[in-house]
Amino acid sequence: MFGFDPTLVTFTIYIFGMLLIGVLAYYYTNNLSDYILGGRRLGSFVTAMSAGASDMSGWLLMGLPGAVYLSGLVEGWIAIGLTLGAYFNWLLVAGRLRVYTELNNNALTLPEYFHNRFGSSHKLLKLVSATIILVFFTIYCASGVVAGAKLFQNLFSVEYSTALWYGALATILYTFIGGFLAVSWTDTIQATLMIFALLLTPIFVLLSIGDTAQFSAVLAQAEAAANKDFTDLFTATTPLGLLSLAAWGLGYFGQPHILARFMAAYSVKSLIKARRISMTWMVLCLGGAIGIGFFAIPYFFANPNIAGTVNNEPEQVFIELAKLLFNPWIAGILLSAILAAVMSTLSAQLLISSSSITEDFYKGFIRPNASEKELVWLGRIMVLVIAALAIWIAQDENSKVLKLVEFAWAGFGSAFGPVVLFSLFWKRMTSSGAMAGMLVGAVTVFAWKEVVPADTDWFKVYEMIPGFAFGSLAIIVVSLLSSKPEQNVLDTFDKAEKAYKEAK
Repeated sequence: MFGFDPTLVTFTIYIFGMLLIGVLAYYYTNNLSDYILGGRRLGSFVTAMSAGASDMSGWLLMGLPGAVYLSGLVEGWIAIGLTLGAYFNWLLVAGRLRVYTELNNNALTLPEYFHNRFGSSHKLLKLVSATIILVFFTIYCASGVVAGAKLFQNLFSVEYSTALWYGALATILYTFIGGFLAVSWTDTIQATLMIFALLLTPIFVLLSIGDTAQFSAVLAQAEAAANKDFTDLFTATTPLGLLSLAAWGLGYFGQPHILARFMAAYSVKSLIKARRISMTWMVLCLGGAIGIGFFAIPYFFANPNIAGTVNNEPEQVFIELAKLLFNPWIAGILLSAILAAVMSTLSAQLLISSSSITEDFYKGFIRPNASEKELVWLGRIMVLVIAALAIWIAQDENSKVLKLVEFAWAGFGSAFGPVVLFSLFWKRMTSSGAMAGMLVGAVTVFAWKEVVPADTDWFKVYEMIPGFAFGSLAIIVVSLLSSKPEQNVLDTFDKAEKAYKEAK
């Protein structure tokens, strides 16, 4: 169909390699705990790389470079906010969540942890939190499908509707087969591939322009033509605009696919080493992504005859640079990094969504005594169902990867972030407070830009900020107005806090 193409050969080898890992993981998956959390036996390196790869989706190689190419270094505030948020998530949440979930009846999912943590007599808290996961993850999964589709559409000149299936099929297969272990092992390989691509590409773009003097001269010409300063971190923005970009970091505290990596770690001590590895990886990757977008500005200005694609679709900037600057075999490896970013995050999201249906809905409400084999196979079937929904949402060819991620990220950060933080640090928090925080945070994200005056600058702020703030306020107010938690809940909290301090 495509003829002999080195890029296609590289892609094929890469995809079959991921599927092979999925098959290998299948033989290590014996029960639901293995399928959802890998039996809580991930080491430091796999935990770190898997957390990073599942976090940095296709937006890292498409959305962020495209935003920087369009607006300049001011978009780097997203990276600053994410770096700070990720660090404090590792520092404050990772170890505690690992201990607290295990001591709260070995909770395998976030909804199950919330239910057990507050000693709820009913399962409404689990039901609401699982529903929130399914709503926002379906949208989040759609962003990965869009990124993969645009990659295949660009490389192989196929229709977008066909590219949707090419981009999603491999991810669906190895997640279906191998579960959490397959996702985590492949994430480790994919994270390595991503950092290789993100560090190598900006260097070659810079070298292709010339020396530092030539780069500065061409950049100045591009700035004059665009009438903007691409190097100014404060250009064409407002304090609220900068706050909105930096506020992405708040989202980390509520991302189920990242928190699952903390829950699956071998021990609290292994998370300390994992934090150092993951943060180093993250800083280098974000720096590389910004460098790609920034160096592409003078490159394409100096070569207007090949700039048509990126000027029409800035999110294609990395794809175009890889095709233009590298040997087809090397380009195939670099462009596999986009597929790696898409696959790593999409697989994590599919698995978390599947586990919510299996553990929190099916086992929690329909068949509490279901066998482990039945639950694992239901989880596999749910991977297919959720993937199909994501593909359906992603059918719009004009969908923007960054916009889809932005909304889903805010949804999780606002609905779950405050609940996770308060549940780990405030003993007086109640089940009613958790419920109020989730609902207020989620509803605020949906309603913020729909019901407020569009011409008011204040309401143009990223919905993460009001969602996180109102969700936190709801937790505090409702918890204080509610009866104190039962003594066994307070005792479990003290036991978990003591166990965490001893495990450090």
